[in-house]
Amino acid sequence: MGDIKVLISKETLEERIKEMSEQIEKDYEGKDIVLIGILKGSVMFMTELAKNIKNDIALDFMDVSSYEGTESTGRIKINKDIRDSIEGKDVIIVEDIVDTGRTLTYLKEYLKQKKAKSVKIATMLSKPSRRVVEIDADYLGFEIEDKFVVGYGLDYNEKYRNLPYIGYIE
Repeated sequence: MGDIKVLISKETLEERIKEMSEQIEKDYEGKDIVLIGILKGSVMFMTELAKNIKNDIALDFMDVSSYEGTESTGRIKINKDIRDSIEGKDVIIVEDIVDTGRTLTYLKEYLKQKKAKSVKIATMLSKPSRRVVEIDADYLGFEIEDKFVVGYGLDYNEKYRNLPYIGYIE
């Protein structure tokens, strides 16, 4: 493992997440929102996002896998599904990073089949150069180039999730 270089500082992250929260709050004025975090990478981002949203929100989680090591396998497997019904509710999928787009495309359809009123995506990071399936986040923190990133929930074999910034490995 090489050195980890800072890509996005803790302060820059927190400021952008606060702006995203305010936008979500405005877009969902007077409505309840269900935030569905995709484990494990979204936890820190989702916590920060939720703390800054003043609407009533419910939190739920899904554990979905499509990665082995550093490569996306293209197969999507639901390891943990949401617990509560989302029928008739406004849902925001909270993800750490949009890479190929396969997982989020699958999840968006999956949650629509559970009769959600609306399904939007909030992601901390997006790597458009890696896209295989065309999908855009409704709420985007940062667009980044194709670097292997860690920190703020993102990991390399379960390490570095607890870094307070987003770094990349040389």
